[in-house]
Amino acid sequence: MSYLIAIDNGSQSTKVSIVDEFGRVHASAQRPLRPYVYPRPGEVVHPDDDVWDSIAEACTEAMQRFTGAPGEIAGVGLCTIRFCRALMDADGRLTEPLLSWMDDRLGQPQWDDPAIRRVTTSSGYVTFRLTGEHRDTAGNYEGMWPIDHETWRWPDSSPGYEAMGMRREQLFDLVDPGALLGHVTPEASTATGLPAGLPVFATSNDKAVEALGSGLADELLVSLGTYIAAMTTGSDHVVDPSGRFWSNFGSVPGRYLYESNGIRRGMWTVSWYRQLVDADLGELESGAAAVEPGCGGLMTVLDWLAPGDHPYRRGALLGFDGTQGRFHVYRSILEGIALTMRRHSSAMAQALGREFPELIVSGGGSRSDLMMQIFADVFGRPVRRTRMSDAAGLGAAICAAVGSGVHPDWDSAVKAMVTTADVFTPSAASEQYARIVADHARITEYTDPLFASLHP
Repeated sequence: MSYLIAIDNGSQSTKVSIVDEFGRVHASAQRPLRPYVYPRPGEVVHPDDDVWDSIAEACTEAMQRFTGAPGEIAGVGLCTIRFCRALMDADGRLTEPLLSWMDDRLGQPQWDDPAIRRVTTSSGYVTFRLTGEHRDTAGNYEGMWPIDHETWRWPDSSPGYEAMGMRREQLFDLVDPGALLGHVTPEASTATGLPAGLPVFATSNDKAVEALGSGLADELLVSLGTYIAAMTTGSDHVVDPSGRFWSNFGSVPGRYLYESNGIRRGMWTVSWYRQLVDADLGELESGAAAVEPGCGGLMTVLDWLAPGDHPYRRGALLGFDGTQGRFHVYRSILEGIALTMRRHSSAMAQALGREFPELIVSGGGSRSDLMMQIFADVFGRPVRRTRMSDAAGLGAAICAAVGSGVHPDWDSAVKAMVTTADVFTPSAASEQYARIVADHARITEYTDPLFASLHP
């Protein structure tokens, strides 16, 4: 039996799983990330060395729980939060805490600071901490990076270097998903409990890795994470001039992930409400399941973090008449997620000229039976979830399985390791949601003028 270690560093926590060649989990551990720090307006960073510390602690605990033979571990798959940036000095230390994907500076050219010798992603930084190598996955370079989207490599020369304020010598060497990043150093072994010399393999960005771990091919996948998006895959880097979707690197070399517009702070909003009312999740789920679809006219606008193209937007709950309680609010938030993602998914499907008769739902939110049923009813089609809810973790394990030769190719690895757990089919509530869809889509026509006037 061969085992793979999957590192899944997300926006809210780091999860480490040790899975076998059939995708079964044998040991796992999780560490929450500390709250973001906001040094100045527009700046959002992970405090101190929190991302690395959480990975080291979760790896240590997972290895302590693993009862198999360490020699049967074939490799590590490393997946980290996308759109983050690490600024490193000559000794490989962070010159400031890791920049979050929400930091406004990521949309601006890199500033000239002589102390900054290397500029990389969160995955590049963690790779360096694990292996000592200045190597990174090409699949995690979206946003302000001078990368060639056709070759997945740095060009020899390009105006992009100057436009983005980066020099080629500052950037890490790039490898494809499934390729070797390096081997765990003795120092990293001491910090993480991982065996020294263990090979570490590249994955891609966290959404693409999640898609791989969900078994996504030509279907539609909705990822219920801190950032919620709908996704499918294709063989070309496509630019949609109307902005209904965008192309991202996939988790299989040469493949691309097409992503719809999404919801920022998506499942974060669910956690926020639960903490706000100090309620047990099981109580909220069971109480909301008894609420009629539509929540008595209550609707939620999920802009707790405004989208970049509408910076004035805010979250809103509309339609109170005194009959609703906390269960109505909770269900309305879940309905708002499903209704918003149906709209974004339909726009992407239309732009691609595709139809998606089946839906896959992944991420932490997929563990909720209520959420899954609402999605089936709102989308009006079967919705399936996989056995392993941490799809990004499983995707990381698949990359390590292919890279280490545990499975001979990507298709074989996915077939062996990804298993459907449940399928939810539309209920009679689907007809009620069909009447709500258009009304929910029009809410921002009324809220935008108000929030625009309140925007500083």
